Amino acid sequence: MFNSLSDRLTATFKNLRGKGRLSEADVDATVREIRRALLDADVAVPVVRDFAARVRERALGAEVAAALNPSQQIVKIVNDELVTILGGETRRIRLAKNPPTVIMLAGLQGAGKTTLAGKLAKWLKGQGHSPILVAADLQRPNAVTQLQVVGQRAGVAVYAPHPGVQSEFEAPTGDPVGVARGGLEQARQKLHDVVIVDTAGRLGIDADMMQQAADIRAAVNPDEVLFVIDAMIGQDAVNTAKAFEEGVDFTGVVLTKLDGDARGGAALSVASVTGRPVMFASTGEGLDDFELFHPDRMASRILDMGDILTLIEQAEANWDKGEAARMAKKFADQEDFTLEDFLAQMQQIRKMGSMKKLLMMMPGAAQFRQQLEQFDEREIDRVEAIVRSMTPHERVAPKIINGSRRARIAKGSGVHVSEVNGLLERFGQAQKMMRRMAQGGGIPGMPGAPGMNGGSRKPAGKNAKKKARSGNPAKAAQQLREAEQKRAAGTANALQGGSSFGQQTPRDFDPASLNLPKGFEKFLGN
Repeated sequence: MFNSLSDRLTATFKNLRGKGRLSEADVDATVREIRRALLDADVAVPVVRDFAARVRERALGAEVAAALNPSQQIVKIVNDELVTILGGETRRIRLAKNPPTVIMLAGLQGAGKTTLAGKLAKWLKGQGHSPILVAADLQRPNAVTQLQVVGQRAGVAVYAPHPGVQSEFEAPTGDPVGVARGGLEQARQKLHDVVIVDTAGRLGIDADMMQQAADIRAAVNPDEVLFVIDAMIGQDAVNTAKAFEEGVDFTGVVLTKLDGDARGGAALSVASVTGRPVMFASTGEGLDDFELFHPDRMASRILDMGDILTLIEQAEANWDKGEAARMAKKFADQEDFTLEDFLAQMQQIRKMGSMKKLLMMMPGAAQFRQQLEQFDEREIDRVEAIVRSMTPHERVAPKIINGSRRARIAKGSGVHVSEVNGLLERFGQAQKMMRRMAQGGGIPGMPGAPGMNGGSRKPAGKNAKKKARSGNPAKAAQQLREAEQKRAAGTANALQGGSSFGQQTPRDFDPASLNLPKGFEKFLGN
């Protein structure tokens, strides 16, 4: 959603690079471009005016004049001010001292309240709570049915004593305030610690809607009133937010449809104008596309500095700890990375969500946005189909995959042989990298850590000069026999003369007690 704003701000900061000192004209030009970028993003004019004034004041102050890199200091100032207008700090749900905690959702029709109720319930369930959904929207056709379906998908209970309106030609019946009261009583009886009340919305702001929301609030006395707003609504977001602030007095904001292609000014305006923090963000259509809103992380995304913390949190939440431990053991034992491991790693990554979203959280990803947009998510399915078309032996030993096997695998997975060849080639490179990392050599092309083989010090064993073997077959055989005799003598000496720890081997020691392989006795000597 913030692609346009991010591109404009990044281009503005590029003009400042390499300047050891910024003049007042440079600062004014930069602030002017920032102001234009925010206005183009549909940010409210009062917010833009205050934002630009604060940036200019700080940019002309001592913190930039004394900085070693003024351009980076300007970026830091803009980042700080973005965090401020986005709410300043992360705001979490205030849980009631005496459960249940009541959360009421309010907003215009079409903002996504019902779907968001299911997302919030599933998120709270993942946090260890036992939520219940209350269907108090009896005006919108099939709103109750939709909430029941969403609740079933989220795996949470739904209180819906009234079916609500089933078609647009049916007149609204039922008492939403009574349903809300009944839902609260149901939660107390069934020991649910969180109650989420889904209320009705309208196509526009009117007195009836506000009065109904106010009556529900008075009946259930909610601990949190969340104003659900469509992030694609544009400049009208401010007027809508002010009307709900006066009519319902909400405590927090939830932004929906942040994955859209609108300019996203609502996200930068609502928190600053109303003084209410943005608490959650909906980033997709799935029930898992829901996250806690962090102003500092959102500011980093807008400035193309990435969001590594969110990426790490998603990995920790979705990554299988048992699989991670298994891979760590393989690294410790220096075992080869196989196609079975490759398939398991791909399945773990898929649990984290869309690859495009994950890659866009990396710093500097904006410059590769066009390539990422062209990335086909189904490519992962094709790779998985190719690996699953192999036999277990082929996955462990891919070197045996010859031409006929490749043709069979391609036919079984529904792809061309060239795609199988490409996968095996990429896997071979990944296998070499994993092998080197397991041996402590670091990633190829990158300097290793001090004391590791991947640094400037070359491995002594691999590159040490070896005695050349003779080209004469007879001499080569003689050299081989001598080498075997030396190894045998060393083994016999070790067994008869003692160990590295200074312990002598008893004279009555029986080699048969070692349970050695057949034919190994010849190396033990007499």
